[in-house]
Amino acid sequence: MIYLANTAHCQFLGLMVGFLAWILIMTTNGMNEWRLWYVTDKSVITSGVAWVGIWRVCFYSHTLPKFENCQWISISDTFVPAEISVAQVLMLLAVICGLAGNISAALAMRIVYFSVEDRRNIRLAFVLAGTLYVFTAVLCLVPLGWNMSSVLNNSTIDFPPEFYLPEAPASQQVGTAIGVGMLASIMMLICGLVFLCYQYVWQTLSSEAPRDTRDLLNGTWTETTLSQKSELPNGNQGIDNPGFQNEEVS
Repeated sequence: MIYLANTAHCQFLGLMVGFLAWILIMTTNGMNEWRLWYVTDKSVITSGVAWVGIWRVCFYSHTLPKFENCQWISISDTFVPAEISVAQVLMLLAVICGLAGNISAALAMRIVYFSVEDRRNIRLAFVLAGTLYVFTAVLCLVPLGWNMSSVLNNSTIDFPPEFYLPEAPASQQVGTAIGVGMLASIMMLICGLVFLCYQYVWQTLSSEAPRDTRDLLNGTWTETTLSQKSELPNGNQGIDNPGFQNEEVS
């Protein structure tokens, strides 16, 4: 199959979408707006809302020395609920797995677009890229769904006193980070399915059509040789033209 690159346009688009989804996953990992906590006591949290992420908690205050106050959350903290601890681990794994998926997809595209003869690893490259994309989506969906469920159930967190946050908020709301993460997970899942459904990787490579040896301008290439003396018509044995013979000098 000479024009194999013409069959992988969707996969090339999937690589671009997968790279964008990976950036969104890193963005989700660093955002604080996983949960929005609304409080009634605005003596310290003057904005009335705190942003609870998986790595830190932030709020605005006019009474504290800093206008924006943030406290870091560690996986070793005893007050951290299970869904936040799991999110810290799985989101980091999702970033690493997504990077590996993009590298595998780029190698698969390189084989398709630039490799003419050696295509023995094309099946491995596409299957590996699709599997890593799907696995990355699953790694993101688990913590995102778990934290969303905790918000909808208005779950409480027993923060230490230095966080200046009550144990239970007046109300909670799903933050922007969960929405961005859900979008990135869906994009990753679609990219994985696109790579896994590439038809060429499920065909036998030995069944490829032989290389076309036709000259596109003059038709099929043929071997042309000079005719031998015995093949000349009318028994002509190649007699010299008398006009070109030199006159005998006496």
